[in-house]
Amino acid sequence: MRALLSRGAALWGRLSPSAARCSVFPRRFFSSAAAAAAAAAAPSAAAAAAKSSGAGGAPAAAAAAAAAAAGGATGRISQVIGAVVDVEFDGPLPPILNSLEVVLQQQQQQQEQQQERLVLEVAQHLGENVVRTIAMDGTDGLVRGQLVRDTGNPIQVPVGGCTLGRIMNVIGDPVDGCGVIAAPQKYSIHRPAPSFADQATDPALLITGIKVVDLMAPYAKGGKIGLFGGAGVGKTVLIMELINNVAKKHGGFSVFAGVGSLQERITTTKKGSITSVQAVYVPADDLTDPAPATTFAHLDATTVLSRQISELGIYPAVDPLDSTSRMLAPEIVGEQHYAAARAVQKVLQDYKSLQDIIAILGMDELSEEDKLVVARARKMQRFLSQPFTVAEVFTGKPGRFVELQDTIQAAQDIVEGKVDDLPEAAFYMCGGLDEVKEKAIKMAQSAAA
Repeated sequence: MRALLSRGAALWGRLSPSAARCSVFPRRFFSSAAAAAAAAAAPSAAAAAAKSSGAGGAPAAAAAAAAAAAGGATGRISQVIGAVVDVEFDGPLPPILNSLEVVLQQQQQQQEQQQERLVLEVAQHLGENVVRTIAMDGTDGLVRGQLVRDTGNPIQVPVGGCTLGRIMNVIGDPVDGCGVIAAPQKYSIHRPAPSFADQATDPALLITGIKVVDLMAPYAKGGKIGLFGGAGVGKTVLIMELINNVAKKHGGFSVFAGVGSLQERITTTKKGSITSVQAVYVPADDLTDPAPATTFAHLDATTVLSRQISELGIYPAVDPLDSTSRMLAPEIVGEQHYAAARAVQKVLQDYKSLQDIIAILGMDELSEEDKLVVARARKMQRFLSQPFTVAEVFTGKPGRFVELQDTIQAAQDIVEGKVDDLPEAAFYMCGGLDEVKEKAIKMAQSAAA
């Protein structure tokens, strides 16, 4: 009706000039009639659903009434292309990043009692009262004309102590089969970044208690860390030990999540920090593979696990020469720490350059100075091994948390030759240097007996 009246007004305006001059009354008539038709053509959401669904209008009307009762504007699906869903609204459009919920009709609700709710997130305003959304789950079963309700808010997830130990998806629904998360408060997944006034300006070390990490490639609080390694070299065990040590020594919490798009916004504030630790699989132990090679540039510290070190039985199998950290600078870690780390790297690099000569000619062909370098490097290698708490059930050895200052002092003593009299085996799988000396005494006593 409204379309016919509008067309009639347009045809009347294309008449002769004399008729056009006399067309004020008809224009007013057609305008009034069009307005009346528009008002008459705007029934309630329930009536519109009943009219559009024909014989099956009762379920649609009930769904529309439920959507209207729940609050928020309602729209209809106009197009579905995979995870992209276009929704048309009659009234004001929901803001970008708002969440929409697909309204299931009564028949669908009865058949799909256990189905998770389908949430759409507004990504773009296309014009013509249409918004483009991204589905947070599968879109199988969606049809054109299906009702969608605007929740009036972005996607919100539960927060607080009741979420500890729970597993949830991006829309905050639990997926661990342990019931609903009864959280008194929910936060939007889109929140403003911390202001510059709230951010901490001084870099701080995250002490992990793992000797090779704290000494050679220390982590920054609020930094981005990558663990690189092939299959079976210990990435998961290292992450588990980090979780254990951070919880026990720092009172922190660990959260497992996929790689987030807000990774670059991770920072440290005056109230706390979020440190991202990511395990990166290295195909065929090739660090030049495009995936790990591209990831290196986005990280503050890289911990590279080596299969050659793993084959020696040294765990964690961290390569001190390949692992790097932006925190390893004298103005951040201090002169003593920096000098000790560089001295260890020099000893290990000299040993690495001598390995070909040793393999071909043997140790006897080395000079006395080179033999001393090799002996200290092998002790250093074994000292950087460490029993983990999370692996105690497999190794039978209790885990060790070594303070940073103890690690630095022990590294200096080994490189400077202060412990040259201790056997190489005493340095394997120990904590600090005091434990190494105790182990050496026990080895000497058992050998004498």
